[in-house]
Order: sequence, then C-alpha cells, then structure tokens
Amino acid sequence: MLPSRRSTAVVLGLRVVYGAGLLLVPDRLSRRWLGPPSDATRVALRGLGAREVLLHGLALAALRTGASVRPFLAASIAGDLTDIASTVAARRGLPDGSPAATIVVAGASAAISAAVVISAE
Repeated sequence: MLPSRRSTAVVLGLRVVYGAGLLLVPDRLSRRWLGPPSDATRVALRGLGAREVLLHGLALAALRTGASVRPFLAASIAGDLTDIASTVAARRGLPDGSPAATIVVAGASAAISAAVVISAE
C-alpha cells in the first residue's frame, strides 16, 4: 500500500515534533545517544532540532501546496545516514548500545522516508 498524503504528513509532523523536543528538552533526548548532557551536546542537539523543525516544516508546507516533498525527504534521509555514520565513527566515546540504537532508529527513519519518496506524487 502506498503512503497517502495523510501518512506523509504524519511522518513529517512526527519529525517536526522530534525536532521541537531536541530544541526544548535536549537533555531528555540525548542521554542514551550521547551520554550525560553538557553544554556542547545541548548546542549540537538544538542545532539538529532546528534543522529537523525547519526541514520537515517546509516539507509539510510543500505537501499542503501540492509541491514536491521529495527534495526535503532526500535531505532528511541524508541527515539520518550522517547521524548513523557519525555515531558509529565516535562509538568508543558513546554509551554502550548507542551505535546500535542509532542504526535502528535513524535507519528506520531513513527507510520510512525512502518509502514515502518512492511513492510520493
């Protein structure tokens, strides 16, 4: 079954909510991924959160107007894949299980976005 506009909007909306969470409560969302919070992790996570909100918010606007969401989802997939690569590269300094969890979560996110891209429009 191909994703509908509604399911595409749900995927994008969840990414906006995740980004808002990173902006507003980075400590709660970072501990398992990056370890104990620090000023440096808060800065990085808020930057990531802002990009999530902006990228997926623009995709929602595109969806609403009938414009293509593919470029936004392609950028989202690229972001997910760089999260995986960055986490695996820094695995020695991260909490146990962080790389595996990142591969699962970011990988699933990229796969869902890819499914939407393939069937979009």
